[in-house]
Amino acid sequence: MNRELGLLNLICLLVALGFLVLAIVSVIASGDFFTIDNLFIITVSLVMALLFAINPLLYLKSEGRLPVPFMKRKSIAAPAGGEWGQIRSQAPPLLDAKGRPMPPDVRAIVSRLGTRKEA
Repeated sequence: MNRELGLLNLICLLVALGFLVLAIVSVIASGDFFTIDNLFIITVSLVMALLFAINPLLYLKSEGRLPVPFMKRKSIAAPAGGEWGQIRSQAPPLLDAKGRPMPPDVRAIVSRLGTRKEA
């Protein structure tokens, strides 16, 4: 599956580069740049290049291989404990009426409700 995905991404990138080359050739080869036909061909070529380039770029972003500027990365260290789903290890274990430990999601909800300050 991984090889097919890589091949499809490579094909998409090659087609996107082909459309970019078509737009550049249209700009260079035309005598008058501002004709309706030339602007249409350039616009369609650039939109098609974007269409074929978006899938490989999104795949690289999801794999973490494409750094996105101005976007904060998630730290590997554990958060402070105030977020949903995070359980503080220092808190005593919550038990239900029969003495059984509460599930982690219920503990997170209870800890979240317990930290709310009333005005």
